[in-house]
Amino acid sequence: MSLLIDKYNRKIEYIRISVTDRCDLKCLYCTPKDSDSHSRRRAILRFEEITRIVRCFADMGVSRVRITGGEPLVRKDMVSLINQLSHINGINDLAMTTNATLLSKYAIDLKNAGLKRVNISLDTLNPETFKMICGCGELNNVLEGIRDAVNAGLTPVNLNTVVMRGLNDNELIDIVHFAIENGANIRFIECMPVRRIVNLSKERFISIKEVKSLVESHFELEPAKSSGGGPASYFRVKGETIKIGFISPVTQHFCESCNRVRLTAEGILRLCLGYKDGIDLRDYIRSGISDESLKEIIMKIMQNKPQGHQFSNDKCIPIEQSMSMIGG
Repeated sequence: MSLLIDKYNRKIEYIRISVTDRCDLKCLYCTPKDSDSHSRRRAILRFEEITRIVRCFADMGVSRVRITGGEPLVRKDMVSLINQLSHINGINDLAMTTNATLLSKYAIDLKNAGLKRVNISLDTLNPETFKMICGCGELNNVLEGIRDAVNAGLTPVNLNTVVMRGLNDNELIDIVHFAIENGANIRFIECMPVRRIVNLSKERFISIKEVKSLVESHFELEPAKSSGGGPASYFRVKGETIKIGFISPVTQHFCESCNRVRLTAEGILRLCLGYKDGIDLRDYIRSGISDESLKEIIMKIMQNKPQGHQFSNDKCIPIEQSMSMIGG
């Protein structure tokens, strides 16, 4: 039974945890080249602190945990953290969002440690476009990571494509074909207004309605159920097993069914992606607070979860921090 119910009667069952603000890529929509300096090492939550927080959330009915970054696999000993989290009673869905540049190295160990599945960023199949969007890195490493994740059983593998006009909108059909060939689901996402790239997101913005129309001109789609309870509207390609998801955080937000909160790498509990307000759980933990008192504080602060964010097509209110600082 969930003890985390906000004043809009939404059950909070899902926590996304950033384990680092560092990344080995510099994606346009996530980490601008002039991004904030990285957090000091002592400011980052230790693994035992993350595990303790997750245990408290599990006691209150949270059953889903997603590890994010930055890029989580750049943090040392991530397999050890996954192993700790996988043994917490009540957590039945342990997943990770990754850019997959390092995934080939860790896929089997992560699976053996208890990771269930992965979401992988794939914005292009073109090496030159990859450099434009990601700033650095090698596309081949990502493609290899996707295949190794499927082979390791970190499934269903969800591929995430942030659609940007003039950059990758001409590749959407090719990306769907790639997903079909590799047995992975594909999800297309609207570009959100992140601080310092609001003009970019306006110039490159494509509504998910337009994206879906383009996909439907090449594939026959049938409505499909979502197994993860996330924000995507899913469809199945007729004759195929994979799903295509469409995520519209800007034009048709899904706030009324939001069941998640975010924990930043520095221990700030964020109740909504669109608001900078939060509560510092790290300071509470390091002050010697008991688990019961910590849970009481979390339950109380949950009543401050806003009804919804304020993104819109014609009046962007930017996310205050870069996504690499918040947790993608």
